[in-house]
Amino acid sequence: MNISKHIEYTLLKPTTTEREIIDLCYEAIQNDYYGVCINSSYVALAHQLLENSPTKVCSVVGFPFGAMSTDAKVFEAKKAIEDGAEEIEMVINLGFLKSKNYVSVLKDISDVKMAIGNTTLKVILEISELNKNEIIKACEICLDANVDFIKTSSGFSKGGATLTATKIIKKTIKDAAKITASGDIEDLETSMKYLEVGVHRIGFNALLNKKTKKARHIS
Repeated sequence: MNISKHIEYTLLKPTTTEREIIDLCYEAIQNDYYGVCINSSYVALAHQLLENSPTKVCSVVGFPFGAMSTDAKVFEAKKAIEDGAEEIEMVINLGFLKSKNYVSVLKDISDVKMAIGNTTLKVILEISELNKNEIIKACEICLDANVDFIKTSSGFSKGGATLTATKIIKKTIKDAAKITASGDIEDLETSMKYLEVGVHRIGFNALLNKKTKKARHIS
């Protein structure tokens, strides 16, 4: 199975250089990946590099902690779209969620969704910080906010995707939204396991390609 169109090629480290973004975009085109996922400061550059290709530009906002104000997330999301982002990926406010302040969690997500209109919105849950009930509740809130994708992890916390948590997400949302599995997925065999349980996209860290060359093996 060719799964290249399921791959979101990701580079989000704070020390990322312009040269690395250029390489990221070139490799995404070369391997026919679905898109690249980058910090908002590099959206304009990536858009320029990818505008004549089918590869999408996804920008993270409120990354990696999700603890900034909703207004800040909204501003960053709108600016990213202005710069050429075709998808927005925001981090859920974990503090609000763990405080059981579900109204604020919903407002945080809904305000971003309303601000970006028909642009695809993905919400990162950071499953390594959540128990089963919190994952379920977060998914329910995401559905209430009409998000397009739920993503497992940012790659900047204690752990990445797990099949157990991904199955919980899938059981909760069914087909009302799609799933991106990200973090600790390094090869074809692991990627296939996630696709088999209903994942639509795989977040693959471009740094692994530099270190292990496995990214090319899953395309």
